[in-house]
This record gives sequence, structure tokens and C-alpha cells, in this order.
Amino acid sequence: MIIVIKELIKKNRSYRRFYENFTIERNILEELVDLARLSASAANRQPLKYILSCEKNKNDLIFPTLAWAGYLKDWSGPAEGERPSAYIIMLNDTEISKNYWCDPGIAAQSILLGATEKGLGGCIFASVKRDELRAALKIEERYEILYVLAIGKPKEKVVLETVGTDGDIKYWRDSQGVHHVPKRLLKDIILVSANFSGVVK
Repeated sequence: MIIVIKELIKKNRSYRRFYENFTIERNILEELVDLARLSASAANRQPLKYILSCEKNKNDLIFPTLAWAGYLKDWSGPAEGERPSAYIIMLNDTEISKNYWCDPGIAAQSILLGATEKGLGGCIFASVKRDELRAALKIEERYEILYVLAIGKPKEKVVLETVGTDGDIKYWRDSQGVHHVPKRLLKDIILVSANFSGVVK
């Protein structure tokens, strides 16, 4: 079945609950990182490096270093059995470049679109206890920790909806555990022209 890019992007949500017993082999993570490798890189410097984890003992070291959902104040993260099966840690090799520009965002999107195509899902973490993670995995100082990508088989439903009249963009969960993500309308994000501060009517 051919999936058009718009449908793939709509399915590529931030998932935070997974079927933890679903096994993801290392070669799958390598395939996802290869998509990042083939993606655009500022000045073609390609400074990003990756640490892969799909083993439980290594996953258990990574999990407590992540902050799971800033808007869900009464939820500290997935319980055992609903945690990711794998992680990809994205690093900047400072011996190649001190500035990674837009590369991390491009690479992360490529990885998660690839995961979505495979029937998987994930979540990008920028809120990371970096010192703890560095110590736990013995990551050399030359590598700046950028993001951690959690990967797994999603166990939750995520739906998109339009931002309400109150302008609230915070995601939320209903009583059935469905995750709701408000999105602005297209007309609200395209300016009429570069010299005009209004929005399309």
C-alpha cells in the first residue's frame, strides 16, 4: 500500500505509551538512522552521531533521564509494560562542528517518518537529564547530547483537532485515554505578504 506524505505526517504523532514487549531489532534502528544520514545537512558537515538501544538493561538506564509530558501534570510517564522498546540518542560531534544548525530537526523528522512507515511510533525528547544520561552510558565529552528519540509500537490513540477560540494549544487526554493535539488552521499561519503582519482571511 502506498502512503502519501501528508497521511504519513498526520500519523507521525508524539506517542508516549507503547507495547513494551514488542521487539525492535537493532537493524531496524540502523535503517531509521540511515534515513537521517541521507537527509539534508547544513553545509553538508554531517556532525550528527547516534547511540542505539534496544536492550532492556540499556533502555532502563535511559528511561529515568527523560521528562515525559510537560502538559500532563498528573502523569509522570508510562508504567512498566508501556515503555518504549528502543531509543535513538542523537549527538553532535563537536570535533566536526560546534554548530549543528537545523540538522537535528531534519534528522529527527526523517527517523520518525521512517518509524511511522514501519508501523511504529515515537517521541522526541529535548527535556533530558543530560549529565545523568552521559554518566549512565559513559558518553564522551566531545559528543553534545541533543535529543533522545523513543521508539516503539504505539499503545495509544492520538487525534488532531482544531485549536479552539480560546487559543489553547496544550495537548490533553480524555477519560478513555485518547490523546488530543490541537493544531492551528492553515489560514492562521500563512501571512498575506512579507510586508504585512496580518493573516489570511
